[in-house]
Amino acid sequence: MRAWVIEPGAKSLEALKRTDRAEAKPGPGEVAVRLRAAALNARDQAIVAGQYRFGTVARPTVALSDGAGEVTAVGPGVTRFAVGDRVAGIFCQGWLDGPFRPEMGATTLGVPLDGALAELAVFPEHGVVRVPDHLTFEQAATLPCAAVTAWHALMVKGGLTPGQWVLALGTGGVATFALQLAKAAGARVIVTSSSDAKLERAKGLGADRLINYRKTPDWQDEVLRVTGGQGADHVVEVGGAGTLERSVAAVRTEGQVHLIGFLAGRTTQFNLGNFVGKRARLNGIFVGSRAMFEAMNACIAANRIVPVVDRVFPFEDARAAYEYQKSGALFGKVVVAI
Repeated sequence: MRAWVIEPGAKSLEALKRTDRAEAKPGPGEVAVRLRAAALNARDQAIVAGQYRFGTVARPTVALSDGAGEVTAVGPGVTRFAVGDRVAGIFCQGWLDGPFRPEMGATTLGVPLDGALAELAVFPEHGVVRVPDHLTFEQAATLPCAAVTAWHALMVKGGLTPGQWVLALGTGGVATFALQLAKAAGARVIVTSSSDAKLERAKGLGADRLINYRKTPDWQDEVLRVTGGQGADHVVEVGGAGTLERSVAAVRTEGQVHLIGFLAGRTTQFNLGNFVGKRARLNGIFVGSRAMFEAMNACIAANRIVPVVDRVFPFEDARAAYEYQKSGALFGKVVVAI
């Protein structure tokens, strides 16, 4: 089978290699999945650059955590799935339900486990979920990491309720899913971007207020104005060090900042007085469990939510997909068709 693997000692995209591997067969309790599409996340850029803080590539490892396809074979004892079922692998194969435990970090796809950028993968039956029927494989492939992360932040940790204000920073995968899920829950959403064109696309997805942070550098003040001086109930924070202070300023008293990414840096001088004074909550979010994934899929199916796929690249152009995602030009998700 064809696959893209990341070589040990990865320091750049040159470590991503096209190769051929023997097709594995499912053993007891396992399913074989013919993968049809795989999606990229910011994490994948860190892995190929040798900068992923949760582990390095120790062996040639199939790239990308997110993929979707159909079950082509089942091993002895499998009861959850049958041949022909449309499925996606869960990001953290060992996290099925309940709170996250540190040892579960060793069960993530794409590093240290083989990921989804291959024609076939074998998973334990507990490590896959059915995907909503109305989605294409390209759309379904975007769900395991970014969508589950947004769901975990807003619905599980956040307890989002109708009428609340959600501030989504940017228009990448997590932010666009946060926008779509929040609107489905009856919330009001503010979106920031440096691009008016992207903001218009966010408006088309239902965003209630738009802020161009290049034109409005003190965007936290605009959030306060839009919300009548109260601030946002939830901030979906993907910038990290570069935006956290402003996010705290933009959140309401006893509101929640869901810290997901570090796109603008990992370390910062943090104003504890402002944060404590607001009695705000800072939630560190790391994707989510299989139970969260299945609950989110039910919501997506019921509301006919369609993930935003910016571009789909052919399998042989996987490196170009990485380069495009890294450019920051994307709105939503970048996908590789398999």
